[in-house]
Amino acid sequence: MHMNTPSRSTIRLTRRGRIALIATGAVVAGTAVAVPLLSLGSEGEEKPTSLVIPEGWRSGQVYEAVDKALALPAGTTKKSLAKANLKLPNDADGNPEGYLFPATYPLETNGEKATPEQLLSFMVDTANKKFNGAPIAAGAQRNAMNVYQAVTIASIIQAEAATKADMGKVARVVFNRLERGMPLQMDSTINYALNRATLKTTTADTRIDSPYNSYQRMGLPPTPIDNPGEDAVRAAISPTPGDWLYFVTVKPGDTRFTADYAEHQRNVAEFNRNQQSSSPKAK
Repeated sequence: MHMNTPSRSTIRLTRRGRIALIATGAVVAGTAVAVPLLSLGSEGEEKPTSLVIPEGWRSGQVYEAVDKALALPAGTTKKSLAKANLKLPNDADGNPEGYLFPATYPLETNGEKATPEQLLSFMVDTANKKFNGAPIAAGAQRNAMNVYQAVTIASIIQAEAATKADMGKVARVVFNRLERGMPLQMDSTINYALNRATLKTTTADTRIDSPYNSYQRMGLPPTPIDNPGEDAVRAAISPTPGDWLYFVTVKPGDTRFTADYAEHQRNVAEFNRNQQSSSPKAK
C-alpha cells in the first residue's frame, strides 16, 4: 500500500544519519571523518610496503592515494583506468566506484614496484571475490536485487550510518522508502554529485540537475557513491526488521529511527536545540 508522506521539500536525510527540515530553514552540515592518507615518511625513513584503503573512500580519494603511495604525478592513476582492463559488472559501465575494495594492498610484487593498473585490478578482483560469493550474491537475490544494486545500497549505508550498529536500520530505511515509492532524499548522494563531504546542503543543492540527486530522482543512484566495507554490504542484504522511514542523530551515540513523521519532527527539533546550545556564543 502506498503511504502518504510529507512533501519532498520537508524531508531530508543527511550523511551520517542527520536530518534537517528545509521548511524550518535548518541547514545541517554532514560531518566528514578525515582518514589520513598513507604516510610516506620523511627523507631517510623506510618507505612503506603497503597501501591502506579505508571503508567509505570515493574512487577519487583512492586514485590520489595510489598516486601518492607510488610517488607518481597527480592524476596518473585515474588516467590508467583506460588500460587497466578492470573486471567490473556490466552495470558499472566502466566506473569502478564501489569496487575499489577497502583493504591493505602491497606496493611491491616479487620485488617490483606495483603499477596503478595492478593495484586497481587487485582492488576490483578483491571486491568481486567478496561480493560474488554465496552469502552476498544469495542475499541480494533474496531481496530481489542484483549484486551491483546491493553494493550501491551498501555505499549509501556506509556514508549515512553513524555506527556499525546503525547500518542495518539505515538499510531498512532505504528499503522501506524504495518500497513505498518515496525518494531517498539522502544528502550523501548530493555530496557525491558535488564532489564534497563537509559542506552544508542547501535548498538550492537539492535542486541540482544530477542523476545522483536523490531528492529529484526516484530509486537508487546510477552507481555506488563510495567504496563500502563488508559490514555495510552485509547490512544491505540483511536489513534490520522495522518500519522506519526517518532517522536523525540527535547527539553522538543517539540516532533515532521512526516511522512517525511527527515524532521525527520532535527528534529534529531536539537535534537543532543541541546544535544551538553547543555553538559558541557570539561576543
